[in-house]
Amino acid sequence: MASDEISVPHESVSGESSGQHLPTSETVTAAARLIPNQINYIIVSPKQRGNPVLKFIRSVPWEFGDIVPDYQLGMSACALYLSLRYHNLNPNYIHERLKQLASSYQLRVLLVQVDVKDPYHALKELAKMCILADCTLILAFSHEEAGRYLETYKAFENKPADLIMEKTEKNYLAKVTEALTSVNKVNKTDSATLLSTFMSFNKIVEASEDELSLCPGLGPQKVVKCDRGRG
Repeated sequence: MASDEISVPHESVSGESSGQHLPTSETVTAAARLIPNQINYIIVSPKQRGNPVLKFIRSVPWEFGDIVPDYQLGMSACALYLSLRYHNLNPNYIHERLKQLASSYQLRVLLVQVDVKDPYHALKELAKMCILADCTLILAFSHEEAGRYLETYKAFENKPADLIMEKTEKNYLAKVTEALTSVNKVNKTDSATLLSTFMSFNKIVEASEDELSLCPGLGPQKVVKCDRGRG
């Protein structure tokens, strides 16, 4: 968004005069490990000059460049920045920006700054727009939060998906507990009781309702849920 489109006073942004935010030594080291021929910094459109969000992009380097989106986060990822206050005054602005962007990036993020008291109607419309444009809608409630989203997208650009996936234990007890507690109303204590009573998952599955009801803590409702879960 151009500086005259941002309803905040212009503030000098660290690194703006030299065209690049000065990274820490840790950032330089991390960036050096990235795959060759990759862009090792965030490219920022000159339209974003003066946006306070830039002050909070600290953990990755950035510099201004001639690009269509507001932020290029990698070879195939980008972001458009939108203030809800500005959107309410200029509702057609984001339509034109998305039209210009088209499908030129595999990942397209619409980073929305929630800076109005009643954002719900506008967000509902933006959510529909993002679905139609195949964009990811991200909400930020402060300039700092918006900056963190941008630098996190960049920092995780070359990281494997399993890095942010939930870590699950692989031992037998953990697997059985996970399976049993997936049944509504059955908790970890019930799971431990069932295992200590029947000694194996197969025997729990083969047990009758009467046998299950003999277990301490398993009332009629839980027994019925267990029976339905087995079916």
